[in-house]
Amino acid sequence: MRKIIFNQNKFLLLLILIIAFLKVPQANSQWAIMLRDADSLVLLGADYVYNLEFDKASEQFKKVQERYPMHPAGYFLDSMIEWWKIALNSEDKSNDNIFYRKIDKVIEICNKTLDTNAYDINALFFKGGAIGYRARLRTMRDEWFQAIQDAKEALEILRRCQQLAPFNHDIMLGTGLYNYFSVKFPEDYPILKPLMLFLPNGDKRLGLFQLRAAARNARYAAIEAKVALLQIYYSFENDNYEALQIAQELTQKYPNNIYFQRYLGRIQVRLGMIMDYETTWKKVLERVKENPTLYSNSVVREATYYIGLALLYRQDFGNSLKYFQKSLEGTKLIDKKPSGFYSYTLIKIGNNYDAMGKRMEALKYYKQAYELPDFNDSKKIAKRYLETPYKP
Repeated sequence: MRKIIFNQNKFLLLLILIIAFLKVPQANSQWAIMLRDADSLVLLGADYVYNLEFDKASEQFKKVQERYPMHPAGYFLDSMIEWWKIALNSEDKSNDNIFYRKIDKVIEICNKTLDTNAYDINALFFKGGAIGYRARLRTMRDEWFQAIQDAKEALEILRRCQQLAPFNHDIMLGTGLYNYFSVKFPEDYPILKPLMLFLPNGDKRLGLFQLRAAARNARYAAIEAKVALLQIYYSFENDNYEALQIAQELTQKYPNNIYFQRYLGRIQVRLGMIMDYETTWKKVLERVKENPTLYSNSVVREATYYIGLALLYRQDFGNSLKYFQKSLEGTKLIDKKPSGFYSYTLIKIGNNYDAMGKRMEALKYYKQAYELPDFNDSKKIAKRYLETPYKP
């Protein structure tokens, strides 16, 4: 189901820079150091963002802005609130303009500093980070030309930052992402190779090394590095146990974050952890009910599908059927054209009817799935069940 459900991972192609939370500079230092009060506000606010407590995060970042109005940190972090709202529901574009305005403010603040000191590491870091995030959103919106332009500019800024602070582990997040994805995506999607001609060569192994180093040692970017590794291990390296370890850590640290919970649930499904993923996806549904405005219909569709799958394997066919039917309703609302979710949900509904001894009902759903375009052998599977009933 990976390629069927998670094609959104193509948007990571231009995930060149995610440079997070740096500090006000001291001369001749690998670390730009912020005053202690602002440092604690930044760290606390970042935790609030990852736990999706946006109002609390906003309070912390406003304090940073008030105390240090010409420092980009408070403005950059405030833009990350909008970024996470977008990440949680990428189908909703209502936060795009707010995000772009906040990013423009970060760049404006950085440029005022760079006009007087072109080597100010804070201004460089946050300007690069802001442009990098803007590139990410533009890839999500298929604005490829603008995204490429942003990515090139962000990479140039990153190189200057590396020269100023070559051993800074927070910087390694950006370099690691670039080194990995600039190689990985042309491997998986040859059509993208011409785009990479405009960018320097990467090194996939070095990229993973840098991301692991950032996850272990970065002061501010460690969580973002872990998020990147989670996506890489799950979607590209097929290293389910490494992905599971990170997903468990992130969901434990940030229990409100449905994004992390969804990854945990997907990994548990892949590993056949039936009781675990049933519990995880039920928690996802609970989070949606608590704050439905944050999430898209696709979250509910995914959760109900996997809960139905767990119940099917546990031979609770009546309840399994209800969840699959709910997932099918969501798919009909979401999809503008047939999808893998639609095909496989039809097959699973057929499986339930077969298990309940309702062969004629089962055949209706298998036939519908067979008549749809093929998604990861869905036609082959539907044909098999048309010929031979499903047996639990």
